[in-house]
Formats: sequence, C-alpha cells, structure tokens
Amino acid sequence: MSDFDLIVRGHDRDIGIAEGKFVVLAPNLRGEAREEIDGTKLSVFPGVIDSHVHFNEPGRTEWEGFETGSRAAAAGGTTTIFDMPLNAHPPTIDGASFDLKRQAAERKTLVDFALWGGLVPHNFERLAELRDRGVIGLKAFMCNSGIDDFPAVDAVTLRAGMKRAAELDLLVAVHAESEELTARLTKEKIARGKIGVSDFLTTRPVQAELDAIRCALDLAAATGCRLHIVHVSTASGVKLVAEARADGVDATCETCPHYLLLTATDMERLGAVAKCAPPLRTANEQNELWQALPQVDTLGSDHSPAPWTMKAKENFFEVWGGISGCQHLLPLLVDSGKLSRPEIIRLTSDSVATRFRLPTKGRIEIGKDADLTFTDPAGEDIIATGSLLYRHRHSPYVGRTLHGRVIRTILRGKTIFENGRFVGAPSGRFLRPQES
Repeated sequence: MSDFDLIVRGHDRDIGIAEGKFVVLAPNLRGEAREEIDGTKLSVFPGVIDSHVHFNEPGRTEWEGFETGSRAAAAGGTTTIFDMPLNAHPPTIDGASFDLKRQAAERKTLVDFALWGGLVPHNFERLAELRDRGVIGLKAFMCNSGIDDFPAVDAVTLRAGMKRAAELDLLVAVHAESEELTARLTKEKIARGKIGVSDFLTTRPVQAELDAIRCALDLAAATGCRLHIVHVSTASGVKLVAEARADGVDATCETCPHYLLLTATDMERLGAVAKCAPPLRTANEQNELWQALPQVDTLGSDHSPAPWTMKAKENFFEVWGGISGCQHLLPLLVDSGKLSRPEIIRLTSDSVATRFRLPTKGRIEIGKDADLTFTDPAGEDIIATGSLLYRHRHSPYVGRTLHGRVIRTILRGKTIFENGRFVGAPSGRFLRPQES
C-alpha cells in the first residue's frame, strides 16, 4: 500500500500528498507513492487564487461560462476562482440567484470556486441570504456598472449597505470611480463629438478613482465594514488604502496585471481589446504602481470577456470594457522579471487566502489543500489567438512571448492540466469563507 498518493521531488525539500492534502514536507522524503513528479528543474507555486473573474453564468454564457473560463484558468496555473456577481442574469444579489450560479458552477468548473454576491440599492434585506449560503463577499459599484440590473450605489446607499454588511460580517469590495465626475466628463466629450480612445481616457482620470477610494475608506471607518478596493490602477490609490489601514480601517486593495504591463499608449494602439475601467494609465503612473506593489494585498486578473460584436464599435464609449486575462495571470507575472517567487505567491495565493478567510488554501503547508502549479523557467509560450481557451479568443496580450510556461496544474492532489491537455472531468468544489 502506498504511503502517499503523490510525491513531488524538489530542490531543497520534497512534498508528500495524500487524500488531497499536503501531509509531509521534508528533504529526501522516503516512502512509496502512486505517482512521483520530478520538480527539481521546475518552479513550484501554490495553486493560484484568482479572486476576480467574470464568467457570466447563468444567463450570459455566450460571453464566457464556467466551462471555458475555468479551462483557461487551469491552463494558466489557477486552481481557485472567485466569480463576480454582476454579469450573470439574473445577477447574484439574493439567495435564489446565488443557488442558480452555484449549480451551474458545480456542473462545469475544473477548479475550485467561490462566489461574490452583489450590493445594490434594492437588496439590503437579501444580504443575509447570501451570507448564509457562503458568499465570499459583496461587490458594489460606485459608478455605472454597464449592466442595467446591477445599479451603482451612491454614498448614502453604500454607507447603509456597509453597515448591514458589517452586521453580517461580510467583506465589501468596491469598484471605485466617481460617478459624478466620470458621468460629467463623458457627457461633455460626447456632446462635442469626441468619441475616440483618447477621449475616453480623459473621462476616467486618476482623480475620479482617488475621490471614490477616499469616500469608500471613510464609509468603512464609519461603519466598521471590512473593505477591499478592487483593480486599483495607481500608486496614489494604494497609498490611500495603506494610510487608512495604518489608522485602523480594515481595508485592503487589489491590482491587476494589465495595470502593471500595459499603458494608456497601449490602449490607444490596441483599441477595444484593451479597454477597461479604471483605464490603463501613463507609463509614469505604472512605474509608481510597481513601486507601491508591496502595499498591494491581492492581484487578480479581472477577466471580463465579451463577444467581439460588443467591442466592434466606432464610438469608443459604447465599446464593452473588459480585458480577457485569466489564462495568463501567473505567466505574465513570472515573465515580468520584476517579482520574486515569494512576492508572486503572496499576491496570488497566500494573501488572497488570508484576506478572504480560506484557511485550506494559499500555501504549501501541511494540512492545506494540495493545490500546485509547475512552471518551466526555460519554457516559452507565444500567446496566439489560437492558443486562447476563452469562448471569445481575443486578448491584449496576443503576440507576447512569455518565459516560464505552465506545464502542470494540480487541484487537491490530482492533475487537472498537463502539457497542454486537460485531465479528468470537472471536479471544482464550492468554497465558503471561514466565519470569524
């Protein structure tokens, strides 16, 4: 009888796995295993946790769906995703809609998953339903979401929602851009017939992001709500969160690969495929964001796909915003050459699991789920349209050559992706945060 289901042989220690868990970490591990992996020439990471994806199911599977989205994630070394609430139809804003999404995910998802709920003006009485079902947190928009049945919240409504979330011990994540400022600037541009990429960029200034972040932090301080600012695009925004945290506010923030690797110049060159909100920033802003990265808590892809018909618009303001990126979250960070392995682990697994109270995830540690990602430092991967696994094969990263190719992804001790092929049937499990 085997001592282990799997042994991974490494540089300085071996990893013993049994029944889906890490059970032994030791040099020169002795014992028998059903399978052994030689990882001595590979980089080994805990499975990536992508806490920000839009798979749009149920209701908008023509945009993506759990099957295609989770396959792309697994191929990129991600073993856990958190799906956002707004692009499903119905959006995930009450118990019934949560149940529909969970059922869809459990049938099709290759990776483990958690589900975000929504915080909108009309659902305060339904938040307990989401809490009881194990929602990972609540997402709110401080500006127009672009989805009619997922309206934004103003400051008064957000304060009331945060107060209720604090009572339920639910974390609130916000898309922080000032609706007042962005709407006014957009109206002015369109009235003058200014509808190009550069015109869009001027309507989403850094100030709009900072104004909203300040407001959200003030409300979190007043209500005692746990707050997470998603897709922060500037070092100034990161600094505001860090200062509030130093003052005792339970606040953290996320950024995304596109803010670290693409600039406003790239958006003007690439067009619709690189549209996002907040938008890509200047090279100077990007450099400062890199410097602020030690104060960033999580890094997610914000994978937000759509059919190309929603992007092929002459008026750039009408283009659906969202960057497809979950397949290359880890490879892009590895290829950047600016992050050490421990820092990548902190941003994509360890800190994510800690912030969102998932004690079985995030580290290669005895007792935790045996989620692993192997990359080949010598391997190259050219991102081509045909290599994308999304339902709609477009991405601003097409044409890049990445160094550090993902060659194997292991979920709870079992290989789900290896050398370009998927292994086994969908086996993703629903995750709920641990209660405080």
